[in-house]
Amino acid sequence: MLKVGDKLPAGSLQEFIEVEGNGCSIGPNSFDIAKATAGKTIAIFALPGAYTPTCSAKHVPGFVEKADELKAAGVDEIWCVSVNDAFVMGAWGRDQKTSGKVRMMADGSADFTKATGLTLDLTTRGMGLRSNRYSMLVVDGVVKTLNVEGPGKFEVSDAQTMVTQVKAARA
Repeated sequence: MLKVGDKLPAGSLQEFIEVEGNGCSIGPNSFDIAKATAGKTIAIFALPGAYTPTCSAKHVPGFVEKADELKAAGVDEIWCVSVNDAFVMGAWGRDQKTSGKVRMMADGSADFTKATGLTLDLTTRGMGLRSNRYSMLVVDGVVKTLNVEGPGKFEVSDAQTMVTQVKAARA
């Protein structure tokens, strides 16, 4: 399982781009994780699925609300990662008003999630293999903090915890 001090696993994540530009076409675009994190400080939070109750009511809204505070503390980007396709993540991002605040990164085949070892098997609930709920601070591709939730919990991967950790890391 991924731990503090590890480099993020190699691979790619997809993001639905609404406006063509910066070498990105409209629609799903693939981003190499190593290249996208190089030289940047990124707050990443992952969750079991788009449009699910806790994810939609608390997790994403918290990071949207705290985006300016995280960026003021030195975070370059905020990523939401979920085992959903880029079309679903794009639609969910529009619903959650994440534009300019949180990048909605799709891990459609769960390759990134499996590589981190932070999987959650929801097969009995009809949802298949998903991501566990967690947050992490990544600097230049290396995990500096990692907050993994216990089953059914939402206590340590929230935006305020990340704000506190980012400020402590910069102090």
